[in-house]
Amino acid sequence: MHKRKGPLMSSSLKRRLKKSWQWYLLLLPALIYVAVFSYGPMYGLQIAFKDYRPSEGIIGSKWVGLTHFFRFIQYPDFWRMIRNTLSISLYSLCTFPCAIIFALMLNEVRQLKLKKTVQMITYAPHFMSEVVVCSLVLMLLNRANGPINNLIELLGGARASFITMPKFFPSIYVWSGVWQGLGWDSILYISALASISPEHIEAAKIDGANRLQIIRYVNIPGILPTIAITFIMRVGSLLSVGYTKIFLLQNDLNLEASQVISTYVYNIGLLGGQYSYATAINLFNNVVNIIVLLIANRIVKKVTSTGMF
Repeated sequence: MHKRKGPLMSSSLKRRLKKSWQWYLLLLPALIYVAVFSYGPMYGLQIAFKDYRPSEGIIGSKWVGLTHFFRFIQYPDFWRMIRNTLSISLYSLCTFPCAIIFALMLNEVRQLKLKKTVQMITYAPHFMSEVVVCSLVLMLLNRANGPINNLIELLGGARASFITMPKFFPSIYVWSGVWQGLGWDSILYISALASISPEHIEAAKIDGANRLQIIRYVNIPGILPTIAITFIMRVGSLLSVGYTKIFLLQNDLNLEASQVISTYVYNIGLLGGQYSYATAINLFNNVVNIIVLLIANRIVKKVTSTGMF
């Protein structure tokens, strides 16, 4: 049996390729793209273990082992960067239900015109660049003539430069992100809600369920697999806080709360030219994210019976 299994599988594969070669041909450009731009650059990860010099190339550079990793761990601000990165990431994770709640609320709107209008307004910020979003945030929080400070003064409070105060930085970063991505993030849940069978909803109504009970016992269980997958993906990027927005909102006064791993990598990698050190930090970051992803996937799979793998 074992001797025949190989040829049988080979002939079966050949038949499938011959029968559907057009589909595989259409898939080929995507496979080439992934191979060249996703797997190809992984060859350069070895510079994390080398003292990379552009003049000597990747192969010619000297091996230094785990030197760069130990250097990063011994960096004086290492724990502060980890703390800042985790605090912003966990804060962002706490806002994860916002898109779910918004999708559930929008799904209950029966006036189609109102629903489309709300969707259009909430989707629009997603298509704004982070530069524009950060500019709006800085204008709104401007101490001299920002609308928020004007309102505070009108209510009898004192003006404050919120963007320079470290304690406010995580909230500014996270809630401006919620505003920008709320509508877009809800699309997945709205699609999942649309796939729920109307028969289940009608059956719940016949049993006397009100709208809140339908949401609790029909809608939420119906989109639970989608919630589980998106939650795992969010947890899996726990240490991956993008540098662009933080860099644009960062200044010398809020550096205590805004210095995260990604901004440090940008400074020492792109600006400082320490490519091996920056690669080692990113590799450390990705390994931690993978471990957290696997743990989150296992926990969520036990709780909801749904996982990524």
